[in-house]
Amino acid sequence: MKNVTLEIDGRTVEVEEGATILEAAQSVGIKIPTLCHDTRMQPYGACRMCMVHIETSWGRKRLVASCVYPVEEGLLVRTDTEEVKRVRRMVIELLWPSSQAYAEEYGVTGSRFKTGTTDCSLCGLCLRYCSEIKGENRIYFEGRGVDRRPALVEGSELTCRACGECFNLCGSGWVASRC
Repeated sequence: MKNVTLEIDGRTVEVEEGATILEAAQSVGIKIPTLCHDTRMQPYGACRMCMVHIETSWGRKRLVASCVYPVEEGLLVRTDTEEVKRVRRMVIELLWPSSQAYAEEYGVTGSRFKTGTTDCSLCGLCLRYCSEIKGENRIYFEGRGVDRRPALVEGSELTCRACGECFNLCGSGWVASRC
């Protein structure tokens, strides 16, 4: 594979083609906050905590999830603009209490939104771990929109409790409380 050169926060970064912006940033020590990212699994982009501002070589400007957006030659990335900070503060509020690890850093002391009955952030870490790492597929999302929530495949409680490997991935504690 060939290498791609881009700029992140004023620093020139060279990474392999196919890498994501998050991977490129991490390769040079630039920190981008994440909630649903785990290097053992495929990128998912559910939480949007890793949003960054990009400008392509042809002039397109927008916010993207850095964990799923592939690097491109000449890409300009800014990880700490006021717009990016505003989006991250909103994500922290929307995913409260799962996002409290970043609350102090972004000056968020609570959420103006009511949390759902599960307090699940819908990050998908438990589902993805069970599927991609364990090959078990015992957890899934049911419902749509505001009614979306994780659920266990019928009869999976004992198997999940015995395994428990995804329990520490869950920021809300949903999985451990259901098994």
